[in-house]
Amino acid sequence: MAGVTNRVFRGICKAWGADVLTSEFVSAEGIFHRNKRTEEYLDFAEAERPFGIQLFGGDAGHLASGAKLVMDWKAPDFIDLNFGCPVNKVVSKFGGSAVLRDLRLLEKIARAVVDAVAPAPVTAKIRIGWDAGSVNAIESAKILEQVGVQRVAVHGRTKDQGYGGEADWGVIGAVAEAVGIPVVGNGDIAGAEDALLRLKETRVAGLMVGRAAMNRPWVFGQIRAAMGGEEVPGEPSLAERWEGIFEHCRREIEWRGDENFAMRSMRARLMAYSRGMPSGRHLRDELGKVVSLSALREIAGRHVAGSEV
Repeated sequence: MAGVTNRVFRGICKAWGADVLTSEFVSAEGIFHRNKRTEEYLDFAEAERPFGIQLFGGDAGHLASGAKLVMDWKAPDFIDLNFGCPVNKVVSKFGGSAVLRDLRLLEKIARAVVDAVAPAPVTAKIRIGWDAGSVNAIESAKILEQVGVQRVAVHGRTKDQGYGGEADWGVIGAVAEAVGIPVVGNGDIAGAEDALLRLKETRVAGLMVGRAAMNRPWVFGQIRAAMGGEEVPGEPSLAERWEGIFEHCRREIEWRGDENFAMRSMRARLMAYSRGMPSGRHLRDELGKVVSLSALREIAGRHVAGSEV
């Protein structure tokens, strides 16, 4: 979720019903420099708690030192270790899911961070393995439990799969059976029906929603309603979706203090919001050039009017 889950977007997800939030993942190396970009990654509001800062890297000592600095500097509720990112620029630096190929390194990193930030909790996210021939999620989770990690989230794909194919919830369920710490399932949770199915089929303690929230943050409210046995709210109307987009942009402008920069930064998010909207291709062409909130309102007005014809 790099480039997506900044402070503004997380606040929106929280308002829709997300329970626990984590930061975009942050390189342990970047923390030592305390530059403006790292400060932005680590920035969070009190209303976001319980909140965790997610770190990645392949050097146990650096990660431990970085985690301790983060706890002293920002005081999140927990530190989350990312052993799941499949992106090559992260993996090539022995971060993310690359660590799953070396479980001795996984143990070394997790133990070092747990010791460095104690008594603050440490959680971790893993994938089910590096590739189809090395699915080792149960072994990874057991190691994490043994060194004191207090919760593990499991994405049901291998590194090689990236985000293609289907998440293997059989493996996720097996991990939940194999360890005593809470296991959070992740992968292909697109709505309330998916959430109920996975909770019924497995012993996971919770669900992690990522990509589905990028264009439908109200999915958290739908899932909460379903889990509470309440009627699941329907999808927002087109006009309601646009109002949500405007609100997101207003908050982004307020946070960044520069409308032009904020709207340019929002372009990728606007593209995500446009998925499933009528005339999506033409709409994306326009959204890719937007530089102001007033311009966005003009685009929305034409789009809603054209959809009602």
